[in-house]
Amino acid sequence: MISSVSSSLLRRVACVVFGFGALAACQKNDASAGQVAGKLNDAAQLAGQKLDQAASYVGQQVDATKSAAQQNLQSASAPSIKIDPSALASSAQANLQNAASAANAQFGKAAALTGQGLETAGRKLQAWSAQNSGASASASTSSNASSDSADAQKQMDK
Repeated sequence: MISSVSSSLLRRVACVVFGFGALAACQKNDASAGQVAGKLNDAAQLAGQKLDQAASYVGQQVDATKSAAQQNLQSASAPSIKIDPSALASSAQANLQNAASAANAQFGKAAALTGQGLETAGRKLQAWSAQNSGASASASTSSNASSDSADAQKQMDK
């Protein structure tokens, strides 16, 4: 921001100096070189004064902004964070107990489902055994026994 203000100001000063130089050159032919140099010197002094004024203004603005920023920093307070170790430990213990309770419930469900599956498998195995005990007594060839074992495998897969 400061560089754009100063570069704009320098352009204006350069235009003023160029304008005074052009005016001085356009004056009567009998004007002496001393008069032109005097007018250019006056223009340069005026431009220098304007530059000093602009620099002073920019400096004042920078100082005011800096002062306001420092006041804002001093008046702002950092948020305070207080950690109570006993409350943190109590919360962690409660969360751990809840997790253990949930895991215990899931293990109970898994055990019940496993028990039901084993009961069903046991019943199917008993039914298959009863069915095959009558069939194996009447079967006299080994080919029947091999087909029975294949049937038994199919029954167990169900």
